[in-house]
Amino acid sequence: MSDRDHSIRITPTIVVDETDIEEAFVRAPGPGGQNVNKVATAVQLRFALERSRALPDDVRARLRHLAGRRVTGDGWLVIVAHRYRTQARNREDARARLLDLIRRAAQPPKPRRPTRPTRASHERRLKGKRARGQIKRARSLREDA
Repeated sequence: MSDRDHSIRITPTIVVDETDIEEAFVRAPGPGGQNVNKVATAVQLRFALERSRALPDDVRARLRHLAGRRVTGDGWLVIVAHRYRTQARNREDARARLLDLIRRAAQPPKPRRPTRPTRASHERRLKGKRARGQIKRARSLREDA
C-alpha cells in the first residue's frame, strides 16, 4: 500500500492522514428494536486536532473555534454519529461531518470593512438623545407643591 491510500484530500492544499483519525463503535441511543442493546452501531470518531501536521496553524485555530465543546482538553476533536442504524452509514456520516468542519475552517473569514453611519442616521440619533435629555431635565425642574 502506498502513502496515498492512507490520506483524505480535503482541499487542494490540505490532505489529512488516516493515522490522525481513530474510530470506536459504541451502542447508540434511541430506537433500534431488539438490536439496540446488542449491536454497537454508533461511531465515535476522534481526530488528532493538535497533533495533525496536515493543518496549517490558522486553519487549526478556526477548526478549534468551530468545533467548540467537541474538542477535548488533550486536543482531540470528537464527533459522535448515531443518526443511522448501521455502522457503515454512521461511519460515513461522522467522516462527512469531520470533512465539512475542516473545509469550513479552511476558508479564511472575509475581512471586515468598517462602515460609517449615514448623516441622516447620525442626526436621528442626536435628535433622540436631545429629546431624552429634555425629558429628564423636565423631571428635575418640576416643583413639588
